[in-house]
Amino acid sequence: MGKRKTRGRLSGVSLVLNTMRRAENSTTPITDKEPTLALETATALDRSKRQKTETDGESEDTRKQSSQWVEKYDASGLVPHYTHASEVPEDLQKYFAQRERYFSRYYKHPGCLLDREGWYSVTPELVADQIAERCRCDTILDAFCGVGGNAIAFAKTCQRVIALDTSPIRLALARHNAQIYGVADRIEFILADYIAFAKAHTTLPHRRWKRQIDVIFLSPPWGGPSYLSGSTLDSTDALSPLLGNLDDDASAKDHPFYSLSSLQPINGSALFNLSRQITPNIAYYLPRNTCLEEVAHLLEVCPDNVTGNAEPDVLEYVEVEEEWMGSKLKALTCYFGGLVTDQEALF
Repeated sequence: MGKRKTRGRLSGVSLVLNTMRRAENSTTPITDKEPTLALETATALDRSKRQKTETDGESEDTRKQSSQWVEKYDASGLVPHYTHASEVPEDLQKYFAQRERYFSRYYKHPGCLLDREGWYSVTPELVADQIAERCRCDTILDAFCGVGGNAIAFAKTCQRVIALDTSPIRLALARHNAQIYGVADRIEFILADYIAFAKAHTTLPHRRWKRQIDVIFLSPPWGGPSYLSGSTLDSTDALSPLLGNLDDDASAKDHPFYSLSSLQPINGSALFNLSRQITPNIAYYLPRNTCLEEVAHLLEVCPDNVTGNAEPDVLEYVEVEEEWMGSKLKALTCYFGGLVTDQEALF
């Protein structure tokens, strides 16, 4: 999982961006202060773990899934389970080709299910597992769970997962997929709008009535496959060299910067600020062409009720992780609060 850590002081946006450019352009190895993790390493480790699991416990895993399978949550029939490319609509063909990257158990009976939106929005399993490892905690909230890719990964590393979505169909598909992975019992699926949920949570009068949420994972709708068309941001901005990482020989002209204002259902900055009222520990999954200057600007002086620090100026960093599959950059995960390396005190 191509991982590049960059940090910057709240008042030092240029420090974040300069560090990132230096990592891109330098011909010398990155030091421990700017680590990188090659996809091949993460993939090899993950493959080794999976092979061991499959060798040592395949039958046990099968028995576990069988014992936990709840027939009423079997969503087979809600959407097609494609088994051959000839069955797939033309505009979903390229996503179907990656089906076992999305769910390694895609073909495990009765088969993982994705609706149309799920095909182009689900997080690849290796990427989801990497994020889940970084987000280890007691309780995590997946604010936009979709068909369950991330929620399933979180159930492997967290004690409890709260998964929200506004679509009853996608929520049913997520539960169905979680059953295939044998983790549905560790996920609480809630049909709810995250914005309304978060506002209600922050206005509850007594803390004892509130659910303790350690980490929030934000993967809001990007606007469909057209997100690479970006927004009105000038693609000749000083950040343009970063777009050299985009796949398919993309250029800044091909893929202008994506603005947080294009996120749905509300502006990405407002979504972040609302979530920080619940916990400082945010993992923000964003398009690969996101304007990183906007990400850096998200960190204003932290409110005392979030950080527990009474100091007027709180030094905080944001850690940006590139999510790669092979030679292609798929997305960015931006970590805040105690999820940042050496910033655990904010957890």
